[in-house]
Amino acid sequence: MIGSLRGRLLHRGADRVLVEVGGVGYEVVTSPTTAAALGEPGDEVFVWVHHHVREDAEVLYGFATRDEKATFEALLGAHGVGPALALAILSVHGPPALARILAEDDVAALCLVPGVGKKTAARLLVELKSRLVVPDTVAVGGGAGAPGGNGATAAPGSALADVREALAGLGYSPEEIRTALADLADDGDASAMLRRALRRLAAGR
Repeated sequence: MIGSLRGRLLHRGADRVLVEVGGVGYEVVTSPTTAAALGEPGDEVFVWVHHHVREDAEVLYGFATRDEKATFEALLGAHGVGPALALAILSVHGPPALARILAEDDVAALCLVPGVGKKTAARLLVELKSRLVVPDTVAVGGGAGAPGGNGATAAPGSALADVREALAGLGYSPEEIRTALADLADDGDASAMLRRALRRLAAGR
């Protein structure tokens, strides 16, 4: 597997570059930011590479830093995230910005990525927290200001009530919330409960 390339930049497009190494030209798909950062054709360049193998093709994805490559691979591990979406996320939010988004449960910021809706963003926030380094102070969002009327019956301040409020704040209907939380044990860990509820909702669609 190819993990990096060092050679001469032959061509730079908006979303890919051609790097010559030992007389062989490697086409590498990149974000526009990475492509611009590599320099001008003729320059000596170094690119971190994720070698993605599919049944019908092999594609090289390139990154300016090891942190970008690691974040890309963490994104690929999330349910429903392929290379195109992972690269789109990194094109809008670099690793430091993405870490802040996860720490602040910033659904709106993830929705800035083309193709990412509110529910997809919420699911990604939950999944990525287990794959990327996030400060311990991260809390489940959706507390203050979340719409009511979701059929919640748990005591205010309980983990189950927090999860209900979070789901309602993400736009799920009362019926969807009842289905997601049916027989869901309140173990006091709102983040884990929200993760399980989102998995149920995704499986039911």
